[in-house]
Amino acid sequence: MESREVVVVGAGIAGLTAAALLARAGLPVLLLEAHQQSGGCAGTFRRGPYTFDVGATQVAGLEPGGIHARLFAHLGVAPPAATALDPGCVVHLDDGTPPIRIWRHPGRWQAERRRQFPGSERFWALCTLLHRANWDFAARDPVLPPRSLWDLHQLLAALGPANLAAGLLTASSVADLLPLCGCAGDRRLRRFLDLQLRLYSQEPAERTAALYGATVLAMAQEPLGLWHLHGSMQQLAARLELALARWGGRLLCRTRVEELRPDGRGGWRIGWRSAAGQAGELEAGDVVCTLPPQLLPQLLGPALPERYGRRIAGFGEPSGALVLYGAVPRRRLPEGVPGHLQFDWPDPGSLFVSVSQEGDGRAPAGQATVIASVFTPARPWFELASDAYGAAKASALAGIRRGLEALLGLAPADWLHAELATPRGFARWTGRPNGYVGGLGQRPGRFGPFGLASRTPLPGLWLCGDSIHPGEGTAGVSLSALTACRQLLHRRGLDLEISRAGH
Repeated sequence: MESREVVVVGAGIAGLTAAALLARAGLPVLLLEAHQQSGGCAGTFRRGPYTFDVGATQVAGLEPGGIHARLFAHLGVAPPAATALDPGCVVHLDDGTPPIRIWRHPGRWQAERRRQFPGSERFWALCTLLHRANWDFAARDPVLPPRSLWDLHQLLAALGPANLAAGLLTASSVADLLPLCGCAGDRRLRRFLDLQLRLYSQEPAERTAALYGATVLAMAQEPLGLWHLHGSMQQLAARLELALARWGGRLLCRTRVEELRPDGRGGWRIGWRSAAGQAGELEAGDVVCTLPPQLLPQLLGPALPERYGRRIAGFGEPSGALVLYGAVPRRRLPEGVPGHLQFDWPDPGSLFVSVSQEGDGRAPAGQATVIASVFTPARPWFELASDAYGAAKASALAGIRRGLEALLGLAPADWLHAELATPRGFARWTGRPNGYVGGLGQRPGRFGPFGLASRTPLPGLWLCGDSIHPGEGTAGVSLSALTACRQLLHRRGLDLEISRAGH
C-alpha cells in the first residue's frame, strides 16, 4: 500500500492548481485523474486538423493582479500566451436592434450601454460600486464560507467598509437591483442580463446573486479582462502540469477514484481503479476533492455525515449542455467576426458561440473552428432509448446549425465539419454525473456565506472546484483551490501566501 501526504482527486484546473500549490509548499502530492489527459472542462480534443476546446473557451484572471497571474508567479512558471478579448463578447438579441458589443475599455463600454440601454446608468453605476468592493475583497484572499475560527479570522481581515455596505444586498438578486435604479421596465436590458448571467451563474437575473452578478458583468473591462489562449485551452492545464512537476508532484491519469474512507487515524484511504481494470488503495493524510459534490455520497458511503448528505441532496439539478463543434472556411465568416458571441435563438435555445482566430492553432490557415453551446436539462438525455436519442440529437444539431447560419451568414454547404455533444458525451469525458456543466447556480441562498465550504465536516477532506466559492470559470476554481490549500496547510502549521501584485 502506497502512502502519500496528500492525494488530489481530479486534474481539472482546480485540481492542477491545488496539487501544484501543495507541492510548492513542500508536501508530497499525488494527483489522480480518470481521463487520459488533464484539463477537465477546460480540456481539448482533436478531429483531424481541428482542435476543439471541450467546454471553457475563454479565461479570466491573466491580467496583473489576477488570480492566474498571481498563481503562475508563485509557482515560478510563465503563464500561457494569450490575447485580451476586445470586445469580450458581442450579444445579438435577434430583435432587429444593433448587437451589443462589450468593449474592454470602460469608457467605450459605458458609451455602448448608454446607446443600447438609455436610462440604465444608475444600474450600471451600482454594479460598478459592488464590483469594486468585491474585487478589493477577493484580492485579500478571504475564506468563504467560514467553518472555523481561522476561517473567520481570514474573512474578517479581508472585509472593508464597502463590503459591509454591500452586505446589505447579500440576499438580493441582480433583478432586484433594477427597480432600485429605475430600470424595472427595460425588457431589452433584462434580456441582455439574462443571457450574460446564465453564462457565468447558470441562472437568469432573477436568480443570480447581486454581489456575484455585479462582478461577472464587469469581467471583460480593464483592469480585468477576458483572454483567448493561443493554441488551445489545454495550454492552461499544460502550464500547471509543468509547475506540478517542477515542485515534485506527480500526476497519474487513467485512474478513477471510487471510494474515500476515513482510516480511523486521522487520515484517508482512497480506493482506485485504472482504465485497464487494475484496482488498489492509497493512504493519505489529506484528500482534496475537486469532483462535483453530488458524487460525495457515492464516494463516501456510510462515512458521509447525514446532515451534510441532506444538504448535498438539496442542491437540485445543475444544467447540461448541447455543444456543436464545427469548422468552416474563414472567408465565409463576416469580416472582423469577434471571438465570442451570444445569440438569443429559440431552438434549441440561446447560443454562446466561440470562433477561432487566424493563426491561433485551432484550425488550418484559411479555416476557422466554430463552437456553439446551449444549456439543456441534463437528466432527460439519459432516459432516452437509442432511436429517440439519435432523433433528439439530430434535431438539436440541425437547430444549432440553423442558428449559426442565421448569425454568421453561413450556407448549409459551408460546413467542413459539424458534430454535436450532449450531456451523455460530457459525462463520458468528465465523469460528471449526468454530464452536468458548471457548478451550483449562484443564487442568493448559495453564494458567498451561504455556499458550500471548502472545509468539510470530515477532517482532512477538502473541496474545491466550480461548486465552491466563488463559483465556476478557470479563475473561480483557481481561487477555490487556493482557499482549500491555505486551510489544509494551516491545519499542518504552515502558511501559504502568494503575491497580490501578480509579478
